[in-house]
Amino acid sequence: MTLREIKPGNRGFLYVNSHPEGCAAVVDELWQRTPAPTGPAGAAGPVALIIGSSAGYGLAATVTALRTYGMRGIGIAFEAPETERRTASGGWYRTARTAALAGPDSDFAFLNADAFSVAAKEQALDHLAARYGKVDYLIYSVAAPRRTDPATGEVHHSVIKPLGSAYRAKTLQFDGDTPLVGALELEPAEDVERDSTVHVMGGGDWKLWIDALADRGLIHDGFHTVALSYVGSDLTAPIYRAGTIGAAKQHLEDTARRLQQDLAPLGGQAHTVVAGAAVTQASTAIPSIALYTSLLRAVLGNDFQSTAQQAATLWQQLTGAVPLQLDEEQRIRLDGWEMDDKVQDAVHEHWAAAATDTLAELADTDWFQAQVGRLYGWHVPGTDYAAPAQTTVPWPTTN
Repeated sequence: MTLREIKPGNRGFLYVNSHPEGCAAVVDELWQRTPAPTGPAGAAGPVALIIGSSAGYGLAATVTALRTYGMRGIGIAFEAPETERRTASGGWYRTARTAALAGPDSDFAFLNADAFSVAAKEQALDHLAARYGKVDYLIYSVAAPRRTDPATGEVHHSVIKPLGSAYRAKTLQFDGDTPLVGALELEPAEDVERDSTVHVMGGGDWKLWIDALADRGLIHDGFHTVALSYVGSDLTAPIYRAGTIGAAKQHLEDTARRLQQDLAPLGGQAHTVVAGAAVTQASTAIPSIALYTSLLRAVLGNDFQSTAQQAATLWQQLTGAVPLQLDEEQRIRLDGWEMDDKVQDAVHEHWAAAATDTLAELADTDWFQAQVGRLYGWHVPGTDYAAPAQTTVPWPTTN
């Protein structure tokens, strides 16, 4: 066990170290914001496979599944352990705390593995087959910079670029002590870059997971699978929904329709879930999203919905407590609070007026910076950052 004095070591949105106690406190907050258990004490919950369980919407979905529904099953994440030079990743510490809160009687395991790999699929499905027999839910919440194609061995890299024409827009910069509004210009992606991004972020791996479950006879009658997606504002569309990431999201939605047809004989369903804006490690890498999200927070204040609130709404729909809220493209929508016309009108006004000297009155940059730090366990109230921290935290063991 190792006690260390930790410094964030950050530059802008990138942090070198994660704080274990801060990460644990973030999960504690998430747990407390999650609805109380709904079923009778001691009753066996449904079985879920959650891919991408350590961060963002995947973490919120996992915590809600465990606390509210007594979910059994397995969560998969790909997190870095502690080294001599650095702490473990934030997701490592969050997973350890999630398992601790679930308690020793929890029948939910955590696998640290590359979800894109054949080995991870085999290990997860072996566990599910031996322990439960069949699966009720699969939630796919994966954002990654690269993927190795299991069939060819080719490594594909995702890029964040516009399609068709260059992208020029405002962006939020945190390189110094004071946030600035800068200018960004990105050249359009080449076809190979777009296709590689689709390979990484599209629905290809999601379908492989469903196919693997089906091949092993692990899909329960009434099975429901969803993959997390995002649409967002027309302000960010050129770099997001109309860009390389958007091409991948479109492939994800096309995959959902194909899976819906495949699962119909089992009474199963497949949908993408359009979540609302959130500060995640993936979203901070997308140009202009930081400025947009800061403006959105300023407009909404405490009406800005957390991942915990959205995960609770999602599980209510998946479990049948409330009907599915589908749009015309058969996507589950959780983003009504963000895409409300009055909210978007106000964000557009703030965007047009946003400049370095107006940021303080138009955007909640302090909140945004704190949210980015919290991804790594920093800026969490009640955490003693001056004291040495226990950085050696074991990955949860499988019962």
